[in-house]
Amino acid sequence: MRPATLAGVGAIALWAFLGLLSRAAAAIPPLQLTAMSFAVAAVLGMAVLAVRGRLADLRQPPLAWVHGVGGLFGFHALYFTALAWAPAAEANLINYTWPLLIVLLSALLLGLRLTVWHIVGTVLGAAGCVLLLSGGARLTAGALPGYLAAVASAITWATYSVLSRRFATVPTGAVAGFCAASAVLAAASHFAVEPTIAPSLQGWLAVLAMGIGPVGGAFFLWDIGMKRGDPRLLGTLAYATPVASTLLLCAGGFAAFSPTLLAAAVLVAAGGLVAARVTPSVSSGRAAPCGPCTGSR
Repeated sequence: MRPATLAGVGAIALWAFLGLLSRAAAAIPPLQLTAMSFAVAAVLGMAVLAVRGRLADLRQPPLAWVHGVGGLFGFHALYFTALAWAPAAEANLINYTWPLLIVLLSALLLGLRLTVWHIVGTVLGAAGCVLLLSGGARLTAGALPGYLAAVASAITWATYSVLSRRFATVPTGAVAGFCAASAVLAAASHFAVEPTIAPSLQGWLAVLAMGIGPVGGAFFLWDIGMKRGDPRLLGTLAYATPVASTLLLCAGGFAAFSPTLLAAAVLVAAGGLVAARVTPSVSSGRAAPCGPCTGSR
């Protein structure tokens, strides 16, 4: 497996901790939590850039900023909207179509060839995700706006992820700037619609961990994986996120282990192993970088 693809796998592993850390910070309103987590990620990211003398990485063309901020903030805003307007199980189930969309859009937008192993692996992973998230789920007409927001969140994240390859000349360090802009937008949204809650010590620790990991470092790793790794394989492996997240919630005492969870884990693992059988060169189908998106390295 290519080092860049391994970086993407690292992002998937970090995202598995999002549910556990979110529960630890459950007293903090979602948009406030998003703003605080993105702020931590931005401060740490810019500190690293400053130490390395790479603050110039933040000087990127407008189109790169639209792509970066639109992907990071747009996904989270739509996802939280879906959770507010629709039942959590159904919203999660619809949102987790984004790994499948990444696999399909890799062929549609980037011209990467899909093999039967990619398709079989994706189907197995999707089956595991559906089994995990759809127990007792029922779609209701009254929650239609929430379902549409969940669809939009999945499309937003999949499109952002796949199109990252077209912004290959934009250095990963620019993600720190995208996190900063996302923090500002999340904070503005928070003050408009939510009350502000002073976090407890546990809440502050959870926010710090989220900013370092699933709402911070993961985005830098995902940027590397999407730009220089295999998006087809990463899209398939991403189905491990909800299963791993639920396992961690069980370990933390926030959820109960069940045979359904075990079956979902087996399906997702099988899908990842099947998709990993194929290691064709990604460079053969690599899309050319977007001309106007050339940034400084």
